[in-house]
Amino acid sequence: EGKESILKRIYYEGHSIGLHTYSHNFKKIYRSSNEFIDEMIKTSNKVQEITGYAPKIIRFPGGSSKRLNAVTLENLHKKKFRVYDWNVDARDGINPNLSVSQLINNSKIIRGNENTAIILMHCNSNNRNTVKSLHEIIKYYLHSGYEFKAITEDTPEYYYKFRN
Repeated sequence: EGKESILKRIYYEGHSIGLHTYSHNFKKIYRSSNEFIDEMIKTSNKVQEITGYAPKIIRFPGGSSKRLNAVTLENLHKKKFRVYDWNVDARDGINPNLSVSQLINNSKIIRGNENTAIILMHCNSNNRNTVKSLHEIIKYYLHSGYEFKAITEDTPEYYYKFRN
């Protein structure tokens, strides 16, 4: 609420829009699978009301680990939602006061044996050094042979393994 002009700008500049819940209230959204899905539907509808586009890309607050299961995934897929976790964490969500060099070093660690890096970063007013570190992080990945792409609904899902 109150950030509609920013959302419109993001959309009209051609960036991907993902859903991260409406409330970000962990107790509410993780009370049940239905609560989580309802929150994503509400968020998608609000984005559509503002931009005309209903996004289906999801990132679980805190990640899907221990929250995603086969039933929830099936129910998300029925609603055409797709889940994206990360395998690189700058750790700025946990500590917004990390130095630029710490952020750069953290962003070079890819979990698992992956040839795709999905990097989690929190670029907001609380994380000033994250923005300052971006140039070096991008340069590192480009020099390592990676290319940058926006996540779209055609991007293969990436979520943490779960037990049924």
